Amino acid sequence: MGKASRRPRRERADQSSRPAPAPYVARPFEGLPNETDWVAMREIVPAATATVRIAEGVFTGDAPSEVTIATVLPLAWPGLHRESGEVLVGIQSGNASGDTSRDIAQAIELAIAATPGSPVTTLAVSSVDTPRLQDLIDTTESFEITLHDGFDFWVADADLDADGKESLERANESAIPTTKIDAAPSAYWCRIGERTYVRWVLPFDEDTSTNALARLHAAGESHLGDGGRLLGCFRSSGLLIPVWEVDASSEAADFEDAVAAMRTRIEKAAADEDPLDAAERGAKAGLLNRQVTLR
Repeated sequence: MGKASRRPRRERADQSSRPAPAPYVARPFEGLPNETDWVAMREIVPAATATVRIAEGVFTGDAPSEVTIATVLPLAWPGLHRESGEVLVGIQSGNASGDTSRDIAQAIELAIAATPGSPVTTLAVSSVDTPRLQDLIDTTESFEITLHDGFDFWVADADLDADGKESLERANESAIPTTKIDAAPSAYWCRIGERTYVRWVLPFDEDTSTNALARLHAAGESHLGDGGRLLGCFRSSGLLIPVWEVDASSEAADFEDAVAAMRTRIEKAAADEDPLDAAERGAKAGLLNRQVTLR
């Protein structure tokens, strides 16, 4: 008889009564308003906040009606309940399960329950019993991102000691300059070192987006404006994030017209249901070779 079979019956019974792990969800933010901006905050925007309203009847008592979603919190905390009563949740703190929506929802629950002035430092692995964001927040309200130059929103009106100021300065120095491009949802200009990029979370499923870009690339229409070269794509939360390298001296405003034109081309290509031809299949293979999965 194997070792597993010799474990005490009570231990085996306890394990069988535990909730099953959360199932993997390829598009955890699907069904939320502005799904692409949730993915952008999760993966490509360094310093940003957005406010969500808690759905009516989810919490009782003195629970706050709103929660601030942040890209990152100090020490990568999943959540923070400020002395003022404000609740913040960081969504770049890592995965605890196969469903990011449940992980963030768990952080919201723990941060609301935390004593004012206390952070949430860890998350348990989410289970099938853990609610999802779609269960906790009001999905009738738009999700609007506010970009920040750095992480001063961490401290609000608090006074920092010398160590705290040094930590904040280091975080601010690491923030990648990022600007929203208004011509398309979830398109962002950023400068990393001496190189400049446009990164854009597309709203279609991964395969539809890849096919659309393959059609454009095969037709010689994948450049962004004058010389913006499609480098490849990130995959995250079930969506595709193409990355163009653009003129290093450019600014975000230089790409409003180019992104608007590319948006029209991508939407048309995404709606094309014809099978890919040989050239497009070759372009798709090249794109797949240059795709990187985030988390």
